[in-house]
Amino acid sequence: MKWFEVALVVLTFATGITWLLDRLLFARRRARRGGLLEQKEPVVVDYARAFFPVLFFVLILRSFIAEPFRIPSSSMMPTLLVGDFILVNKFTYGIRLPINNRKVIALGEPERGDVVVFRPPHHPDQDWIKRVVGLPGDVVAYRDNTVYVNGEPFAYGPPREYVGVGRGHEMTGAGLLEETMPGRTHQVLETRRPGGFDPGEGEWRVPQGEYFVMGDNRDRSDDSRFWGTLPESQLRGKAFLVWMNLDSSAPGWVDWSRIGGSIP
Repeated sequence: MKWFEVALVVLTFATGITWLLDRLLFARRRARRGGLLEQKEPVVVDYARAFFPVLFFVLILRSFIAEPFRIPSSSMMPTLLVGDFILVNKFTYGIRLPINNRKVIALGEPERGDVVVFRPPHHPDQDWIKRVVGLPGDVVAYRDNTVYVNGEPFAYGPPREYVGVGRGHEMTGAGLLEETMPGRTHQVLETRRPGGFDPGEGEWRVPQGEYFVMGDNRDRSDDSRFWGTLPESQLRGKAFLVWMNLDSSAPGWVDWSRIGGSIP
């Protein structure tokens, strides 16, 4: 939510400047005018002094350390469910400025299999989440429910029937498979049978400085197969933890077993 980020920066700056100017200029003037009598602090200054430390702490935490996100769709099932609240590491791939997302300190690059939050080029005001499949320079292909990178297919375990709950109930009956890419194993969902028509099939070369991303719910994901590769400048961070699950359509609303789970 870019509007929240803008509001947080503006409020932090406004309260900080108000508090600083009062301490450097206006507080001394009030003291000289009041003599031995203590002058009452203006209400706006009182609020600025109270809220600035809190706003500054939240801004630093959210912009440079970890930021919470909510999963709104089924595109990353079964790894992430609708109603999951996750934490995203904001410094794994470098320190970025708030609002414009400009990288000022480089610390690392995404690895194949990382689950990343980003702002897609065609929706720059929205935060999306997918898995990195192709790295810069790779040739990625997707055919018959199989991902190929540089001509080598990922390995897949035998499919099992998936049983969804809550808002994910619509995926009941989909094929649940273990997908193994170099150095990483995770689960994916497939609903189309091999050999059938799949608009997501094709082959793509990943340019330098960009990444090919896909959702784990392969037939319910709007990803690089349809809108192209992701520029590195659009990355927001790496998802690493589910800290809450809340789905009003699920029994009990909260799946306690998901809380505190790491994201493979």
